[in-house]
Amino acid sequence: MLFNSYIFILFFLPVTLFLYFGLNRLGREREAKWALVGMSLWFYGYFHVTYLLLITGSILFNYFCSKGICRQKEKAGKKLLLAAGIIVNAGIIFYFKYFNFFLENVNALFHLDIAMGRILMPLGISFFTFQQISYLADSYRGETEGYAFVDYALFVTFFPQLVAGPIVLHGEMIPQFLDRERKRLDQERLARGIHMFAIGLFKKVMIADVLGSGVDWGYSNPGLLTAVDVVIVSLLYTLQLYFDFSGYCDMACGIANMFHFDLPLNFNSPYKAASISEFWQRWHMTLNRFLRTYIYFPLGGSRKGKIRTAVNILVVFLVSGIWHGAAWTFILWGVLHGIANVLYRLFQTAWEKFPRFLRWLVTFIFLDLTWIVFRSESLQQAGILLGKLCRPWEWRISEGLWKQFSLLEFTYVEEHVAPLGAMAGRFPAVHLAIVLAVALFVALVPHNCHEKKFVPGVGNAVGSVILLVWSVVSLSGLTTFLYFNF
Repeated sequence: MLFNSYIFILFFLPVTLFLYFGLNRLGREREAKWALVGMSLWFYGYFHVTYLLLITGSILFNYFCSKGICRQKEKAGKKLLLAAGIIVNAGIIFYFKYFNFFLENVNALFHLDIAMGRILMPLGISFFTFQQISYLADSYRGETEGYAFVDYALFVTFFPQLVAGPIVLHGEMIPQFLDRERKRLDQERLARGIHMFAIGLFKKVMIADVLGSGVDWGYSNPGLLTAVDVVIVSLLYTLQLYFDFSGYCDMACGIANMFHFDLPLNFNSPYKAASISEFWQRWHMTLNRFLRTYIYFPLGGSRKGKIRTAVNILVVFLVSGIWHGAAWTFILWGVLHGIANVLYRLFQTAWEKFPRFLRWLVTFIFLDLTWIVFRSESLQQAGILLGKLCRPWEWRISEGLWKQFSLLEFTYVEEHVAPLGAMAGRFPAVHLAIVLAVALFVALVPHNCHEKKFVPGVGNAVGSVILLVWSVVSLSGLTTFLYFNF
């Protein structure tokens, strides 16, 4: 089930809220949690019913594995169970996400013809599996004793963060599930949640999806693109990914707030960053935290000299690239970001002496170019697109590209404001320019939802209603969030 769907907005969400708070009001707190688990499983199984077998099996295995770790008296026994749990979880991810990629490369390398199966990758498998791996590691440290099964099941399945994060820790969520103060309906929390959800839905439907039409056209027609087209399409994707992920995070946090829970911040205006290191402190913050806590630090972090630190950083970003998908484009993207982070660490003092605007510009251009690799269907396609930037430029925008932005909103305004209609006739790419300018401004200038204190009032209420109605009316088709693919 998608956040940006009629069934979710008009049925699933209000029914789940009514059920959860209704049971709590009757004093049936345990039943309320089980109801939330059940609705979360319905949310997940709505995508494909077979997903339920995997996630319920994963929950049962990891819960009892964590219990076994906690009960073990000998350190060797704890280590053995932890290792077994990590291997099983990693094996599940490998099979569903990477097995066919592995066979494809084995076939190519050894000139074999091993048949590849049709494996349906469950949505969000990387997110809820990483979450449970962190739980096992924390069980090894003795931090998870005393949690009931229903609290663990809710920790894994809580639907706002189930399929695309954030990757939460037990210490952030389970204590909230046990807090009785959060079980009473609070109108201010509910209003804040609706406000954040409205903003996130608008980002997804009215900005990310609009940008995505140009991106899809560009990557479907790489041979037709001029150098100017490549620049525009890459910028469109850079912004589409931003608003798609930012919109999801706002919606997830908003929904959690409606249930009076607080999800950790996962997205903090990353394109305002003035270095690659700052970017990764702002982008997918909980993934970065997981990789730092459970890979970078165990490898030695920065405590074993410059060379070892550089190797550790490269390993972390290689894992990050692999985590994003089973393709050489993701691996190359991860390596490029690893190299950039190593260089920043080596030359940080010199880098900080440059004006902030110049540092921001170089960082943004690097991000934009590496997103081309990230989005490309193959290294060959990435090479074609980047190659067009290195040859003499043809200074025109393809008609097929700017036609993707002939929106109904523009048509309505131009029909009623003659000068604007005339301008659109003389400059047919003006709609594309307006969309890009608005998206850049919103991404780079205003404060984000988490930086602004929410104050209930008429202004916020009216604004939320306008954004919700505009977005719901514009739901012409269902588009999944980009991070569902990872």
